[in-house]
Amino acid sequence: MGSPSSAASEPDEACLVHSVAAVLALEPSLEAVTIDNDKKSITLATLGNRSDPILEARVAETVRRAQSAPNHSRCGFLLGEQACEVCDLPFAPYERQSVSIRTQANATTIARVTCPTSPSFWHWRKIPWPVLAPRQMEALPDEAHVDEWKAQLGCASLCGVLALAAPFFSGYPRLGLFSLSYLLGSWFAAKEVVELLRERKLDVHFLMLAVAVGSASIGAWGEGAVLLFLFSISGALEHYALGRTRKEIQALFKSKPRSAWIVDEQGREREVAIEAVQRGARLLIRPDTQFPVDAEVVKGSTAADESNLTGEATSVDKGVGDTVLAGTLNLWGAVEALALRPEAESALQRIIRLIQDAQKFKAPAQRITDKFGTPYTYAILAASLIMFFVWHWVMGLPAWTSSYPEGSAFYRAMTLLVVASPCALVLSIPSAVLAAIAAGARRGILFRGGAAVERLADINVVALDKTGTLTTGELRVERVESQPPGKENEIARLAFSLERFSSHPAARAITRHGKRNAISPLTAELLESVPGAGVKARVAGQVVLVGRRDWALAGAVSGASGEKPAAELGFSEVWVSAGELSGRIILRDDIRPEASSVLERCRDAGLHTVVLTGDHKQAAEHLQQKLKLPDVRSELRPEQKVAIIQELMRQGKTVAMVGDGVNDAPSLAAADIGIAMGSRGSDAALEQAGVVLMHDRIESFWAAYRLSQRARRIIRQNLAISLGTVAILAVFALFGAIPLSIGVLGHEGSTVLVVLNSLRILVASHPAGAGK
Repeated sequence: MGSPSSAASEPDEACLVHSVAAVLALEPSLEAVTIDNDKKSITLATLGNRSDPILEARVAETVRRAQSAPNHSRCGFLLGEQACEVCDLPFAPYERQSVSIRTQANATTIARVTCPTSPSFWHWRKIPWPVLAPRQMEALPDEAHVDEWKAQLGCASLCGVLALAAPFFSGYPRLGLFSLSYLLGSWFAAKEVVELLRERKLDVHFLMLAVAVGSASIGAWGEGAVLLFLFSISGALEHYALGRTRKEIQALFKSKPRSAWIVDEQGREREVAIEAVQRGARLLIRPDTQFPVDAEVVKGSTAADESNLTGEATSVDKGVGDTVLAGTLNLWGAVEALALRPEAESALQRIIRLIQDAQKFKAPAQRITDKFGTPYTYAILAASLIMFFVWHWVMGLPAWTSSYPEGSAFYRAMTLLVVASPCALVLSIPSAVLAAIAAGARRGILFRGGAAVERLADINVVALDKTGTLTTGELRVERVESQPPGKENEIARLAFSLERFSSHPAARAITRHGKRNAISPLTAELLESVPGAGVKARVAGQVVLVGRRDWALAGAVSGASGEKPAAELGFSEVWVSAGELSGRIILRDDIRPEASSVLERCRDAGLHTVVLTGDHKQAAEHLQQKLKLPDVRSELRPEQKVAIIQELMRQGKTVAMVGDGVNDAPSLAAADIGIAMGSRGSDAALEQAGVVLMHDRIESFWAAYRLSQRARRIIRQNLAISLGTVAILAVFALFGAIPLSIGVLGHEGSTVLVVLNSLRILVASHPAGAGK
């Protein structure tokens, strides 16, 4: 069993002290954190002076999230109140007794309570202040903005029609048709140029407009119109790809519930806006309505349709103790549930933010093209100017006009400018990346940017967590045993009293068992999470340990328990020790039916698989036999998982880590690419993952891997098309061997081809086909 987390195991509360206290509980090497808002500094205290990048990243992310919450500066904990006015969470006894808070000026220090001499051994070091990202997705994306490509396509089509009609006229009508064609074809490009000129930048839009104006100046109206037509068509296709991605987000927004029914202490019902629902509110959800926020059922039973979040068409039964997700549909039973978190922090909103954030992170190859985009534009302008003088002064060609347009230096310079412009190159990577993100989002695979799309295709080792990844993660209590016999109810009550604060799958199963059997919890004091081992607390003056066998029994009273039963193959166990009383809770977790086929596909593709689990050796061996796994490592603490991944990377391997829990977050951060099981995965895991599988299905990993490989192939094809076209046409242009019209067709044709090639990702078959 992995280590349970504390009550605040997922530091997603707005209260800064709650969040940092949770990190202190989860990180035994962390002793204190000092935060100075005015100086924008964070200082950590640890035992030992060795830097821990994973720990530092976790603290920085915790501070970032707390700082970005509204009214973060007011903390009820600091003011000695019973509950924080910011996060509305009561302060558990362990928080008051296990951490101390000291405020001096604008600096707040949250420290672990320890012996008076310990601080003299602490090593303090500063870490960078996190950059706050602006709040996103506050409103529904504008329909007109999502479908902007339609207006661009309309203008481009009219531009082409007018350009075709103009040669059939003469005089002013002909000039008028060409002028109108130019206006329609350049409208959107001109808007881009104006915005960039305000920032003193130039890009390909400027080059295309310059060539169009130049063509008109020497009477080559047709060539300029064709250029603008093809350029605007490629722009429309680019925005079409972007619009498809935005529509995935818009569909999620439209499924968002708008109101909720709250039941007060007197049993009265009232309807409130979804934004007004606070953590702990008691909700009434009627049949055929959506669950307004993530909540826990406390009365009644029903079934939920979660297909909009998980992609699973089969309904999921819900009873007391089960979690229901915002935006999913209550099918048949009226239930009452307690809100677990506000609407802004729900699973639905988390998906929306992940999709939105994904578009901001560029692929490594795209960052390279962006870096050289502006210098390349200036270089092409300079080269065209130089060649103009070479053709005019050295080769003796007329400067502006000649008996035929192709004979002037200016005409040849414009041809070179067109064919060397990086239109296709600029679009080759982002168009493929955006298409991959959109195609993945439609299948419940969220790539957090282009870097994740590219990096996943390069892996050769897949490290997987066991619980919730290769198994369903929905543990259930099979039975409870005690020594001496007859104390099973007491064992279940002690375990429930401690584990109800944890988000670990085993803890959730024990908590559900306790609620369904109406077990009343005992008061737990000095609650402490021990990573990789379990959780301990003081109950009625007695130390209680809940967790792994060796750790829990090491704290039992000597000689109290005698011979212990062996772990059962295929089952998990949680041990409880409290003085002379000890016992275990047997849990069952089924292997995912699809796990075997996915692992077989990985082997066929040459991917080495290694399972890293904190479960006991017998459970790991059972999994290895069932799935025919080549490499399974058991009884691992979080830091041992990280060490294994780092060792694989030192051997030159590119490692992907697949996990879902708080304890998997360090491993996800350490791997080359982290992959989180998303709809029920912990926030800590999602923050560190580059790819999120919202279906919570292991076969989605294979679909994501195949999609990333497909995207990488298309990126390489696009680069070959764009660079090859530029190189070939530029050579012909330097020797004056092609007219401007052919240069325009070749250049813009390659741009359209690149965009259409990228759009093939969007029209790919269903993910089932992607896995073949």
